[in-house]
Amino acid sequence: MNKREEVLAGFSEVFNKYAWLNKVKMEKALAGYAASEVHCIEFIGKHKDPNVTKMAESMYMTRGAISKLTKKMLKKGYIESYQKTDNKKEIYFKLTAEGKKVFDIHERLHREFEDRDEVVFESVTDAQYDAFIEFLERYNQHLDQEIKKQDITIN
Repeated sequence: MNKREEVLAGFSEVFNKYAWLNKVKMEKALAGYAASEVHCIEFIGKHKDPNVTKMAESMYMTRGAISKLTKKMLKKGYIESYQKTDNKKEIYFKLTAEGKKVFDIHERLHREFEDRDEVVFESVTDAQYDAFIEFLERYNQHLDQEIKKQDITIN
């Protein structure tokens, strides 16, 4: 296996282990909420004036799927919609008290996971972080270009 293959295999292995390890605790703490609902709540909780288009682009889902998801979430009382006085066309979302509860649980769990993994990160130097961040940015830009080339849309 060459270094590129090692990096890609390692990245995949770390991501899969991280997701698997966190999944059990997340599912227990957020029982009754679908993963897509929790991710949607997270996006709404972290962004100003979130709408269907912004969520679709960020979550790599179609606008139709996000519309369907937000309708369910509105009905369940996790989010509510609003419009700006200067733009009656666009619909935005904000969390209800129930949505904020889910958001807070999710954020607390992520802090727990960060604390659990701190032992690995405490020895990483700024130069190592910089090199890794630079690599991730370049690879992410490359993947964005490939998505554009293949005309993959999130509509």
